[in-house]
Amino acid sequence: MKRLMFALGLSLSAAAFAPVPVMAGATDTDEERAARWSEIKTSILGDRKVEASESAVKIDAPVRALDAALVPIGLTLADKDNVKGLYFIIDDNPSPYAAHFTFGPAADPGEIKMRVRVNNYTNVHAVVETRDGRLLESAKFVKASGGCSAPMGMSDEEAMKGMGEMRLKFAGEAQSGKPIEATLMIRHPNFSGMQMNQVTRDYTPARYIEKVDVTAGDTLVFHLDGDISIASNPVINFALRPDIRGPVKVVASDNQGGRWEHSFPLPSASN
Repeated sequence: MKRLMFALGLSLSAAAFAPVPVMAGATDTDEERAARWSEIKTSILGDRKVEASESAVKIDAPVRALDAALVPIGLTLADKDNVKGLYFIIDDNPSPYAAHFTFGPAADPGEIKMRVRVNNYTNVHAVVETRDGRLLESAKFVKASGGCSAPMGMSDEEAMKGMGEMRLKFAGEAQSGKPIEATLMIRHPNFSGMQMNQVTRDYTPARYIEKVDVTAGDTLVFHLDGDISIASNPVINFALRPDIRGPVKVVASDNQGGRWEHSFPLPSASN
């Protein structure tokens, strides 16, 4: 998938949209940011109506990021039983499309947490797709700079060691009738294509997790379409329904054909 890294290239993992001219910066007016969002949501969501709803999805993000390459994001969904999918978009990133979650029957989609890269002072948007087809969005302004080009602090070879290793942690013992909270960690550099190799002084080619499928037994928990805005060594917090059966299987693939699969046992339920 081709990408213009220093202009606004919009991608939906398997497809690329024409770049939109952007003059992003900390001094942009509200009108300029609103116009940019209008172009972005049309490129990603087409002509579908997107309704503002701060109550449908709450974005927990730092006002000013301590590390622009590792910005923690929490997304809380109010009507979780009516959620089909969730988009997360970082307006002023080179590729604003950061993540799209599609939830399956085994998901308890009340909250999603992850870490992302933020390249400029920007609005971030979360868009919930309901089961009846509505799109509900909320926004938050985040101050950060340079997250997509920030170096890894190690050589490319070191960053790629153990690529594809996974861990899945559960929050305590499973309790009957309560969602099972889990944290998925995938070892992968998620190179953005904008990072300079500190030895060769060349730009490291983009290599990032493109798809993640999590299933419990034979039932889908979620499918994730990702892009360069997800931070290196992705960490995703999610929850499963209390009545699901294991094991939990995770299949991840990247844009260069890498594919990894791991299975994890569910914790035993206690009453």
